[in-house]
Amino acid sequence: MNTPNKLTVARIIATPLFMAALMIEFPYHYTAALILFAAASLTDMIDGKLARKYNLITDFGKFLDPLADKMLTTAAFLGFIKMDIGWQVTWIAFIVLFREFLISSLRLVVVSSGGRVIAANMWGKAKTVSQMAGIIFALLAYALISDFGLGNPSFVFVCDVIISILFWVSAVLCIISGVIYLLDSKEYIDPSK
Repeated sequence: MNTPNKLTVARIIATPLFMAALMIEFPYHYTAALILFAAASLTDMIDGKLARKYNLITDFGKFLDPLADKMLTTAAFLGFIKMDIGWQVTWIAFIVLFREFLISSLRLVVVSSGGRVIAANMWGKAKTVSQMAGIIFALLAYALISDFGLGNPSFVFVCDVIISILFWVSAVLCIISGVIYLLDSKEYIDPSK
């Protein structure tokens, strides 16, 4: 297994640790969750750069890398739903999960039809970066508010507005990237088979 794929596997392993830090209450657990999520997100950037720079791109990596991203971001959105940070998170999580199941299924259909493994395109990468940025900001806000006591109402309000904007931007990018994947793969979609 090459180094980029090892980093992808490390991101998968970090996901339940992040989820535990987010959900289990202990001193500075939001800060721990933020550090774990940010470190795991960093592996996403590093593994892609290494794979491209040293020509280490594999079908395994093309398949596993977006899957690792989905696991990590889905864990965060599910944690935010449990934390009840607002009705919009439930809708955003639905949009994200709907798109991810659709595109993962599409990838399997394309491969089973003799097509190529669909790597992430520019829109898919933008979607992932926007999700990770929104999640990191939300975790930072929760760490500052809950772990470090910066909970004055004005600060909380501003954080809530920024979180909502970042999450809705990521939801829109989810929809756009999903539609583009569907259009790019329409030749492999045959309901008669």
